[in-house]
Amino acid sequence: MAIPRTPTKTDRGLARKVLQTEAAAITALIHRLDENFDRAVKMLYECQGRVIVTGMGKSGIICRKIAATLASTGTSAFFLHPAEATHGDLGVIQPEDVLLAISHSGETQEVLRLLEAIRRIGARIVAITGNPASTLAQSADVSIDCQVSEEACPLNLVPTASTTAALAMGDALCMTLLVEKGFREEDFAALHPGGPLGRRLMRVEQAMHAGALAPIVSTSTRMPEVFHEMSSKRLGMTCVVGEDGKLAGVFTDGDLRRLMMRTPDVLGLTAEAVMTRHPITIDRRLLAVEALRVMETHKITSVVVVDSRRAVEGVVHLHDLWRTQMF
Repeated sequence: MAIPRTPTKTDRGLARKVLQTEAAAITALIHRLDENFDRAVKMLYECQGRVIVTGMGKSGIICRKIAATLASTGTSAFFLHPAEATHGDLGVIQPEDVLLAISHSGETQEVLRLLEAIRRIGARIVAITGNPASTLAQSADVSIDCQVSEEACPLNLVPTASTTAALAMGDALCMTLLVEKGFREEDFAALHPGGPLGRRLMRVEQAMHAGALAPIVSTSTRMPEVFHEMSSKRLGMTCVVGEDGKLAGVFTDGDLRRLMMRTPDVLGLTAEAVMTRHPITIDRRLLAVEALRVMETHKITSVVVVDSRRAVEGVVHLHDLWRTQMF
């Protein structure tokens, strides 16, 4: 057991060497990307089942991160503990699955014990290992070379550079696969509804007042009814639609104040006579942050959402976006 010693001044030189060693380990991988990497991406792309990521110890922690990244970018994936797999959890693996196994030595016994069973089931195997001549590398359908010249540990024992390299290689696989699958920003938003990422990628249709909640009057509506619609919907405005159901204009609280200053008989007018024609509109699929930019650019607090025929689908108010806490 190590003898505790009195803390001394932090050795920043060692810290720098750790970072340099790990950075060099990742950089060295760039020149080792070959047809095996291409084959691994193709195998994951063509996978009709799930990608099951497995590894032991610290490699297992890296596996959990890679599985999470795959799942969050449109590839069904989960982590399988190799020791628990041989005690019953192998039942989750199906013939159409792909096993992504990570072991720096390529000789991790808990992982090797899975190989015969995986072959019997019929699933394919992709290995990420630091030893291309290892049992794991030789048994896999595809093996990616992820060896490092040294660990960042001063004793060259603790998995540091090797796990960093494995994580980086996993990210390279995930991001290449993401592009191959045509994964889009809207797909990412659909899979991340919670948290700041989800809020930042929220669509207008998720924040707008739609249906009966949207203030809408016809061009022939008299001003008392216009006031009632604006007051009941509490958005400080109303959409005005023509007989064809298309947006003809909008009328706002600001329009009302200006109108009352110059027109004594306000109540006798119709919505068509007082509306602002050709208002700013947006599409329901627009990002909410883009809707905010539109409002800020045109100095308005509400914007109308219309479809391709200019029929009103809803209204987005500035306060609706504030409540999402996406800023």
